Amino acid sequence: MSEITGSTSRLARGCVLCYEGAKMVLFVTGRCGRDCWYCPISEKRRNGDLVYANDRVVTSPDDIIEEAEMMSALGSSITGGEPFLVLDVVVNACRLLKEHFGPDHHIHLYTGIAPTEKQLLPLRGLVDEIRLHPPQEVWGRILDSPYARSVETARRLGFSIGIEVPSLPGIEALRAILPDLDFLNINELEWSETNAEAMRLRGLDLEDGLHNAVGGAAALAEPLLDDPKVHFCSSGFKDSVQLRERLRRIADNTARPFDEITEDGTIVYGLLELEDDVLPPVLREHIYDIEVSGDKVEMAWWVLAELKDELPGKKSVIERYPNGGIILEVTPL
Repeated sequence: MSEITGSTSRLARGCVLCYEGAKMVLFVTGRCGRDCWYCPISEKRRNGDLVYANDRVVTSPDDIIEEAEMMSALGSSITGGEPFLVLDVVVNACRLLKEHFGPDHHIHLYTGIAPTEKQLLPLRGLVDEIRLHPPQEVWGRILDSPYARSVETARRLGFSIGIEVPSLPGIEALRAILPDLDFLNINELEWSETNAEAMRLRGLDLEDGLHNAVGGAAALAEPLLDDPKVHFCSSGFKDSVQLRERLRRIADNTARPFDEITEDGTIVYGLLELEDDVLPPVLREHIYDIEVSGDKVEMAWWVLAELKDELPGKKSVIERYPNGGIILEVTPL
């Protein structure tokens, strides 16, 4: 099965930056006028109007810029829900990003509607790439659908234009519109908490126990993979490459001097939990880089291992996502 690995020379620009982990994901709304059975959006975000920059809730424009700077983002991905339901939010966010990072900050936008010229015009000069998500039921008549007219309009207005859909039965019908597109991205169908029941009702199951890929979904894309405009993005790729590269960019910018950055972009450090809130003499000498917060002292894990017999208290090695992200593993020393 061909997928987005190796050379990126034929990928859409937005995909190249995702491949490098250099795209910030800006989730602008959980509201959407459609009810796709395969939608993976979490209950926490679905139907709400909170804005997220990556996993950070946005409370001010500064949050968007800070999150992008934290990962040295070269571009942003506007997603939802349906971004066109909050077009003013999208325009303001894109203008903010372009003004702060410059015109080369690449922005692509996902939409489930077939946007008209009136809807697209406010995005000129702000959004570089439009990714349409036509519903499965129109694939068989895609050239006679409003999506074909949106493709024509977007191209005339100067946008890069493509279609991005999950690997579902009937996807081969999209070959008819390929000559008019800049790209067609096929995402491996993924299992989530919110679509699990719908998956089971259709007799679907996980491909394996390692990823969220649905069994047999990858094979559905194969008839289209002979076209250079078509790219298949596997669930495993998103987990093992895309996320890892984004985490590494964040870790490079936020790791403390004593944090060890792993190949997966996580950070590892030592944690000493003091018994009486009194810093041991060997640490009071300030020979070592440490960070003290109440009864917790964080330091290089190898320093903690070396001094463990001299330090009273509970000692452990922590692995977590960077910048205060979730803890993945705690190993007692």
